Amino acid sequence: MRKFLYNRNIESSFLLLSWLCFFIFSTIEVGAQTKTPSPTSFPIKRGTNISHWLSQSTRVGAERKAFFTEKDVANIAALGFDHIRLPIDEMQMWKEAGQKEPEAFVLLHNALQWCQKYKLKTVVDLHILRSHYFDATEKPLFTQAAAQERFYQCWRDLSAEMKKYPVTQVAYELMNEPVADNPEDWNKIVEKAIKVIRKNEPNRIIVVGSNRWQSHEEFDKLRIPAKDKNILLSFHYYLPFLLTHYQASWTKTAKYNGPVHYPGRTVTDEELAALPADIASLVSNYEKSHVKTVYNAEKLQQDFQKPLDFARKHGLQLYCGEWGALNTTPQADRLRWYQDMVTTLEKNNIAWANWDYKGGGFGFTNNQGENYQTEMIQILTGKDVSAQK
Repeated sequence: MRKFLYNRNIESSFLLLSWLCFFIFSTIEVGAQTKTPSPTSFPIKRGTNISHWLSQSTRVGAERKAFFTEKDVANIAALGFDHIRLPIDEMQMWKEAGQKEPEAFVLLHNALQWCQKYKLKTVVDLHILRSHYFDATEKPLFTQAAAQERFYQCWRDLSAEMKKYPVTQVAYELMNEPVADNPEDWNKIVEKAIKVIRKNEPNRIIVVGSNRWQSHEEFDKLRIPAKDKNILLSFHYYLPFLLTHYQASWTKTAKYNGPVHYPGRTVTDEELAALPADIASLVSNYEKSHVKTVYNAEKLQQDFQKPLDFARKHGLQLYCGEWGALNTTPQADRLRWYQDMVTTLEKNNIAWANWDYKGGGFGFTNNQGENYQTEMIQILTGKDVSAQK
């Protein structure tokens, strides 16, 4: 009997030890799986957008290939920029049935490799989806599960293509300028899309923008993963719109060709009063509260404060991924606005990429990457290119 009890005690001790080891090693394994990735070093300061190449463009074949080349990347680096933001569209990169467009992906890889060669970082921005365009009335991305799954599949494909590039070299921007009626609809998509990328790339920098055209005003409604420090927060800024989009053909104020000013009121009361009634109404209604706002460096600082506060609360870097004014904007006012933008962004350690390099009407060079706007380059990077003009 004593021998039996002795054996039972040994057996019980063995079982207890086995369960204890299982618990310890299970805890270690779970801890390893849920361990928060270390923050990735992705220091950027000033960049430029490569628009109308793999996004918002009808160029195909040789024309598309020739529009943006290694020479352009070398030029951008020589001008003093440290990164490019590279918009790509679903329509450019994938066929309607979902197969990848081989030529477009070759061009994407070319750009990434050129940037590596010239020591530029790259933010790859999924700019326009078939299910979401920032100016469209209908946006199935926020209402249809199939459209959302297609979006996630785009990021599975992109991650598979680009995961070989160092996380210190290439960042992913989930989507350009989300416009959801309910900001929580965007927050849910952000949460799932980040999980899709994190499955294979825990340390990749992911750029997340605020809702409603990446507005500075919407930052308090954005939700991001609490412990993920490999996120770069992004907003866009084009105010006052009547100045930055002066005579833009796609806007409701395209017919307005009167004076605009910076700093100060974009259009004064006296100037509004002198306009034909229909144009005055158009300007006032389109600009709404902005038409009577005084814009200057203090106003820029005020507008940047909400995203700044959000970034500081979460311990994350802030990025103004788009800002710029059309070449149709009166030159003196345009340059004063650019100077205040650069000064205010850099004073607050906000990284930025101006819209754009060339091809979109906002650029500081022509479509051949020649004839730089010397005053603009001086403001953007401090580089004197007057001898190259």
